Amino acid sequence: MLEILNKIIPNVMSDLPKLYTSIIQTFVMMIQSGIISFIVGGILGVLLIVTKKDDILENIILYEIISKIINFFRAVPFIILLAMLVPLTRLIMGTSIGIKGAIIPLIFGTAPFFARQVESALSEVNYGLIEAALAMGSSPIAIIFRVYLKESIAAITRATTITLISLLGLTAMAGAVGAGGLGTYAIQSGYYRNRLDIIYVSVILLVIIVGIIQAIGNYIVKKYTR
Repeated sequence: MLEILNKIIPNVMSDLPKLYTSIIQTFVMMIQSGIISFIVGGILGVLLIVTKKDDILENIILYEIISKIINFFRAVPFIILLAMLVPLTRLIMGTSIGIKGAIIPLIFGTAPFFARQVESALSEVNYGLIEAALAMGSSPIAIIFRVYLKESIAAITRATTITLISLLGLTAMAGAVGAGGLGTYAIQSGYYRNRLDIIYVSVILLVIIVGIIQAIGNYIVKKYTR
C-alpha cells in the first residue's frame, strides 16, 4: 500500500508531518473562531429578530445599528478584512500573524454571515406561536428560548452547516497572515512548487471535511424536522 501511495502521491508521502500539521491548523482555526462566531452571530441574529418592528422587543434604532454593522462587515472581502483588522488583532491577540493572527479576522468574517443566517431561520417561526406565548404571559427571554430557538432547531442547524463550510473556505485565505492550514499547504507546497499531488490531496481532504459537516448537519435537520 505504501509503495502505491509513494508512486501516486510522492511529494505528499515525502513530507507527511507537514500535511498532518496543516490538518490540525485547519481544525484549530475552525474550532476557535467558530465557537466565538456562533455565539456572537447567534446573539446578533436573535437581536435582529426581536428588535425589528412589531416584535417582542421592538427597537428600530438598535435594529438599524446592528443591521448596518453586519452589512458593513459582510460587504468587505475577507482578504481586505485581514489587513484592515491588523491593529485590532495585535491589540487583542498580541500578534497579527500565525493562527492567533487569523482568529479575529475569521470571527469578523463569519459572525455577521451567521447572524443573517440565524435571522433568516428565526423569521420562519409562525408568529401565531409568539402571540400565543405573549397571551400566556411569557417573558421575552422565555419566548426567545422556548419558541424562537426551540422551533428553529432544524433551520439553525442548516445555517450552522452552511456557515461552517464557509468558515472552512475562509481558513484557506487566512494563509495570507501565515496561519497555515490545508489551503495554505495546497498553494505554497503544491501550486507554487508545481506539485500537483499535494493540491489534489488537499482538495480531497477539504471535500471529505465538507462532506462530514454536511452529513452531520443533515442528520440533525432530519431528526428535528416535523
